[in-house]
Amino acid sequence: MLVVMRHDSTPAEVEAVCERITSLGLTARPMPGGERVAVGVLGNHGPVDPARFHGMPGVAEAIPVSAPYKQVSREWRHDQTLIRLDNGVTIGGPEVVVMGGPCAVESEDQLMRTAERVREAGGTVLRGGAFKPRTSPYAFQGLGLEGLKLLAKARERTGLAVITEAIDEESARMVADHADIVQLGARNMQNYALLKVVGTLGRPVMLKRGLSATISEWLLAAEYLLDAGLHDVMLCERGIRSFDAATRNVLDVGAIALARNLTHLPVVADPSHATGRRELVAPAARAAVAAGADAVIVETHPEPAKALSDGQQALLPDDFATMVRQLRAIAASIDRPLATLP
Repeated sequence: MLVVMRHDSTPAEVEAVCERITSLGLTARPMPGGERVAVGVLGNHGPVDPARFHGMPGVAEAIPVSAPYKQVSREWRHDQTLIRLDNGVTIGGPEVVVMGGPCAVESEDQLMRTAERVREAGGTVLRGGAFKPRTSPYAFQGLGLEGLKLLAKARERTGLAVITEAIDEESARMVADHADIVQLGARNMQNYALLKVVGTLGRPVMLKRGLSATISEWLLAAEYLLDAGLHDVMLCERGIRSFDAATRNVLDVGAIALARNLTHLPVVADPSHATGRRELVAPAARAAVAAGADAVIVETHPEPAKALSDGQQALLPDDFATMVRQLRAIAASIDRPLATLP
């Protein structure tokens, strides 16, 4: 439930509503807005009678929230969440953000070459894996802390913000210390213990949809992050499993549009993992932007044939630049500019 206060309500009246919620054994979550304050009611396992708040001084209305995910829903918050990064780029606003970089950080030379080309092409966020959760224990697992240091160095050199994946509590704390955005991968979407920890670290989080997760499960996973106190959360559609092995996964374009309708959180698309094939990445990225994605995250590598992971889906730098030009045109057709560095 959401208790909406009148625009002229006083702090004492808001506090009285919070005390009433607490007396019911529930949790009150005040949310100051541009014109008025709303107080969210959390912890209820069934409907709360709106009459308990009707007639209280300062209360305009009490609105039931029907979705099982409360804080991420548009019922809870109508205004879009805006995630402002330290390099001046905002995710979730009118501008579409392009994130690019290698699947894995392999060396300083590889990362710097890629970061410079991402910036030249018009990207504003650098992706790169320092910790790699691989299906095979014998595959390249990433450079770890050294990779994080290289990402931070690339940020300093290029002005690109940095996003990289955390795979457990220890790596999450290291990522939060070195990166601008913590990525939680598909395999960890329902790692609720990790979600609770990451939600307390104070860094923006990109939560990837699980390989076979429903939309509701995806949004409920995001709810864990908001319930832990984090507000800067974005969702990432990275493709779901299918019966057909022609592509690595299936990019659920409809899920992008639906998520934009159901939640105030920004939505990101990952066409690289969704398709798994270099020639399909740009078309899938164009479709994602047309469907309303706030950002795309795309793999690019200066020498994909030598990549230590996922080289088959990494764009060459020139192809990445071509894709960015195409995305700029697609975004403009729906009245959205592409984000640029200040």
